[in-house]
Parts: sequence; structure tokens; C-alpha cells
Amino acid sequence: MRNVLPQDFYDGCLMGRRKIFTNQTVVTRENVKSVVSKALSIHNANATEITTLYARYRGYQPILKKQKLVREEINNKIVVNLANQNVTFKSAYFWSAPIQYASYGDDDKAAEIRKLSKFMRAADKETKDKELSDWFFICGVAVRLILPSQDPDKPFDIFTPDPRDAFVIYTSHIGEAPVAGVIIQTDENDNNYYCVYTDSRYFEIRGDEVTEQVNWLGAIPVIEYLNNNPRIGAFEPVVSIENAINQLASDRVDNIQDFVNAYDVFENCEISEENYKSLAVGGGAVMIKSADSGLQAKVYRISSEINQSGVQSVIDDLTEDYLTISGMPNRNGGSSTSDTGAGVIYRDGWAEAESRASDTDKMFYRSERPFLNVVLKICIDKNLISKSLTVADIKIEHPRTNLANAQSRMQILCEGLNNPKIHPRFVWLMAGVPNAEEWYTASENYYQDYVAKMEQSLTNEGEDELRQGGRIGAAAGEAGSPEI
Repeated sequence: MRNVLPQDFYDGCLMGRRKIFTNQTVVTRENVKSVVSKALSIHNANATEITTLYARYRGYQPILKKQKLVREEINNKIVVNLANQNVTFKSAYFWSAPIQYASYGDDDKAAEIRKLSKFMRAADKETKDKELSDWFFICGVAVRLILPSQDPDKPFDIFTPDPRDAFVIYTSHIGEAPVAGVIIQTDENDNNYYCVYTDSRYFEIRGDEVTEQVNWLGAIPVIEYLNNNPRIGAFEPVVSIENAINQLASDRVDNIQDFVNAYDVFENCEISEENYKSLAVGGGAVMIKSADSGLQAKVYRISSEINQSGVQSVIDDLTEDYLTISGMPNRNGGSSTSDTGAGVIYRDGWAEAESRASDTDKMFYRSERPFLNVVLKICIDKNLISKSLTVADIKIEHPRTNLANAQSRMQILCEGLNNPKIHPRFVWLMAGVPNAEEWYTASENYYQDYVAKMEQSLTNEGEDELRQGGRIGAAAGEAGSPEI
């Protein structure tokens, strides 16, 4: 019942995607068809909404169906695609720096984590993360699939399936643990079939036939990443505001076109079609004569122009509301000459944008841990990483450098490295340096080499001085003591 809303309340509303539950605690060959069949009814409703949101993101919005009852030929349809701006900004801001993996201070584990980071680069994880975030900012949920790779240069492949073709089923019991991941595929005859992964089995459902294999990974390789718990997309709460802005922008252009193409009225006078065409061309005069000499002749235009400044004020207010609710910075700026960098950050909404991104980080980490669990199982099975490395040993870091310049980061780094109470590895992370674990290791190796060279240089200088002193003493002895 947790996915059910009153029908009259829900119609036409977008309120996040539904989480798919089953009362089964274990999916087996006997119940897999029933479990997937029930899940599909909810997934199909989610998929329909995702299609609507994805179309809006690409520019297909309700204003394109706008109709006019008067002067139908003047019907402008302006799409101010704030949905696209919203997703593009949030995704670009969120991924201003890639995810980093670090150890909690154990040097042995740090060496294994550096191997893991190398494998992530080989699998192009940074790009896959961008694909993932685009989806969960659009529709509130994204899906990731991890499978062993046949490529000798990388141990695993990372896929980002369309969330309309993939979903996870959770148990309805306490903890709501995932019990199965489903990928919808299409065969050569355009028939759908379903690939179902549990933590121990793999099922393939083709029509009435079910095949079963062992899932040697020991984990579900299908993982959902969420924008938030209700699975609401970034622009979903402000859809009505965007519709209003589109309507105002379209009607505004309609009004301008109406004014330019206003009707001409000839009151108490007549004009030939030829003379009217000459008048319409401009640059000349047309003589007219009243049909009744007792009435005054008039020529004027029927036009009604809206107050453009008033409309702009409404659009500005709606846009401000849109940006505020979405947690996006505005471009209002300010006239103060005493603005500091921090002042601009707080005044123009950049602090709010960072706060929203940090909130998304927490949701991302929750899904990243099961992802790392699957990756470690694959790497350990291929003897590429030590069995001693676990997910608990890996510190997930996501530094964003949008609000800090290079000078500030270097100040943090230098002051931290000069403090003997702070481990240097944590200083590199605090400074927001990309690939902090690798930079720390390379810098530490460089420093050790530098110290060794300096020590060798000092030793050589000392030996040279001793040799030079010995030569001077020998020469003095040969010359004898001077007579007084």
C-alpha cells in the first residue's frame, strides 16, 4: 500500500518514482515469474513517468500543444527549457571533480586502493558516473550494472542502462534489502525477455520458459542510485512554474505579433483594395472620401498591447522561485562595491547549490558501497587485489572545487602539512585535491627521494671537506714548521 495515492489526487501529478517491493524474502525458480510480473506493473508506471520527464528535459513540453481561439494564425510556442538547464547545471556542478577512494591511514590498504583506482580509470568510471547522474537528476533514479570484463586491460565493465529498462526489487520486510535486480532485454524477434539477478542465482525469463544459472559473484550486480528518498527528479517540484513561464513567454510574443499585425479600421469612409495595398506598402498618401458627408471619417488600428514591464516582473519572480526551490544559483548580481568572494557565494545561491550537492553525495555513497562490494568480488576472484581489502577499508571522497580557488587550497595544504598532529594523507583530502591518494603517494615518494639526495649531498660535502683538510695537513707537515 505504500505506493498507492488517491486517484483523484495523483492524476497529472509527478511525485517521484515508486519503490518496488515484494513480500518474498528469497527469489527462486518457483516464484521468480510471479515476483517479476507483479513488479512490472509498478515499473511500467514509473517508466511512463520517466518518459514524460525525459521528454521535458529534451524540450518536449506542454506549451507545444498550445491552442488559440482568436487569430489562430498567431500562435507562438516558446519553450524556455529550464529543465535542461537544471539538470545540466546540477550534473556539471556535482561532478566538478571525480569520486576518489582513499584509505583510513593504513599504508598496506592504500596500495591496494591505488590498484582499485587504476581499474576504475580503465573502466572509464568518471564518464559512467556522469551518465548516472544525468538520469537521477532527470527522473530521480538511475541504474548501474557491473559485470566481469573479457578485456584483459580491465577486470570489470560498468554499464548505465536506461532506468525504463532496469529496476531493483526490494523485500517489504524490515530493512527493505534488495532481493533481485532486473534488466529488460529484447531478442532478435523484438520480444522482451527478463534477466533477473539475485545474490546467488541468475534467471532468464523468455515467455513461459525460465532458465537458471549460478551467480558466482555472490551479490546483485544491479544497483539503483537515487537523487533522494522519494526518487524525485531535480526539476520535478517546479514543473508548474516552468509551465507558467513558458505560457507567459509565448503569450508575450503573441501580443507583440498581434500589435504589429493589428486590424485597420475605416470608419464612415471607403477605400479601394488597390489603395489599401498602396497604404500598406508605406511611403505614400491615400485620399479617401466619406460615404456620407454628414459623418466624420476616421481611420485607426485596433490594437491592445500588454504591459511588458509587468509581464517581465512576473517572469522574474517565477524564475527566482524556480531557482530557489531547485537550489540553483541566480545571476542577479549586486551593485555593492564591497562584495567579497564569500559574500557573493552566499548572496547568489552558490552556498545553497553546494548544500544540495552535499545532500546528493550522501545518497550516492549509500549506493556506491554495494557497487564497490561487487567490484571487489570481481577483482579478488581474478587475483588482482588482496582478499584483505574490504569495503570498510575504503574511504569514499568527493571533493568539489567550485567554491575554492587554487590559492586557498594551497594555503590549506601548506598549513596542514606543517602541522605535525595531522596525517599528511588527510591534509591532501582536506585541500580538495583531485586524486588525493595518488598525489599524496607521489609527493611522499618525491619528498623521501629529496631527503635522500640531500643527505647524500651533505655526506659528500663532509667527505670532501675531510679530504681537503687532510691534504692541507699533509702539505703543512712536508713544509715543516716555520722558524721564528
